Amino acid sequence: MNNQKLSFIQNEFIPLVQQLDPAATGKWGKMNAQQMVEHVTAFFKVSTGRLQFAIVTPAEHLPKYKEFLLSDKEFRENTRAPQEVLGEDPLPLRSSSMEAAIAGLQQSIDEFVEFYTNDAEKTVPHPVFGELNFAEWVLLHHKHVVHHAKQFGLL
Repeated sequence: MNNQKLSFIQNEFIPLVQQLDPAATGKWGKMNAQQMVEHVTAFFKVSTGRLQFAIVTPAEHLPKYKEFLLSDKEFRENTRAPQEVLGEDPLPLRSSSMEAAIAGLQQSIDEFVEFYTNDAEKTVPHPVFGELNFAEWVLLHHKHVVHHAKQFGLL
């Protein structure tokens, strides 16, 4: 398991997003900064099974997706989740403020780590990548938060 990537998720991503104006827009995409924080929060909830989606990737394509996940390749700009998972437009804001959204993100990150503390091999499905264990979720979360940090010019 890549401890550097987990450390970035736990210790570096939140201070980066704390620099953002809630209404800031990214270099690509439709989300503003607070929508992005809430989107990333929801993504952590998927990794603990608190938010569930059906797997939309055909089984025969999952090995290719897993190969990407295990690689050092990053998500390309404008990479979008399948429409049947997230829809066309960003979700409405759920938190009363950027500070509240960031607090929710911190809680979801903490819950993610806690969820796998006693069993890093248990798996939870991701709608695109299929069943993932803790180490695979760390890789995916790292790719995801780096993607959004770059989207908003934080990296």
